[in-house]
Amino acid sequence: MLTLAGGSALTTPLRVADHREAKSGTTTVRPTVFVVDDDISCCAFVRSVVESAGWRSETFASAHEFLSRPRMLVPSCLVLDVGLPDLNGLDVQQRIVDRSDMPIIFITGSADVAVAVSAMKAGAVEFLIKPCQTDVLVKTIGRAVEQSTAALRLEVEIQTLRGRYAELSSREREVMALVVAGRLNKQVGGELGISEITVKGHRCNVMRKMNARSLPDLVTMAALLGLLPERSLGGKWRSTPAAQR
Repeated sequence: MLTLAGGSALTTPLRVADHREAKSGTTTVRPTVFVVDDDISCCAFVRSVVESAGWRSETFASAHEFLSRPRMLVPSCLVLDVGLPDLNGLDVQQRIVDRSDMPIIFITGSADVAVAVSAMKAGAVEFLIKPCQTDVLVKTIGRAVEQSTAALRLEVEIQTLRGRYAELSSREREVMALVVAGRLNKQVGGELGISEITVKGHRCNVMRKMNARSLPDLVTMAALLGLLPERSLGGKWRSTPAAQR
């Protein structure tokens, strides 16, 4: 389970309302736009645009100040200057590379093609040149917030699936791995040394515990969990660490 800022639990998928707010249950969560720029006038401009559009904003004059801030699990994005006094914007991007829930929009006062290419290849949403046009900035932030919301929704779904997967017995996990790999009940029984009737029982338990409505549904769940149909040296199927976290 993810916990949102303010202590509310994120147990249901988020949705974007006009790109301005996200909701979880009955709790309204305003997306947050983090702005990191040592240019005071630029920070003030971006903050004004962000708040006029209905989002929250937090500004930082340095990379270290931003990086020291505790992580917030709310729809968000980062408006990041390339030339910061302490860390280069690209370095900041690499430090938060695992933060798929916080897309990055780069802004800079100079058009450096090499830097722009590096930023975009590393996953930046956009690379904007100062001074930014208000409508372009709003649209870009809206797109980034949508990406953030989708990433949080996926994380919620994966965490829910991990909880269900943890409830499976070791035998049920073996059966599930073989079933999603396309094995028939008879083949599963042959590989595991159990009867077909026993396989059917385990398969039924797997479907129930995973809350899968069909085999394709179970296969989708296995893909999200990172289950791989590869043999271990013992001749059994195993899962990747992603399913075990």
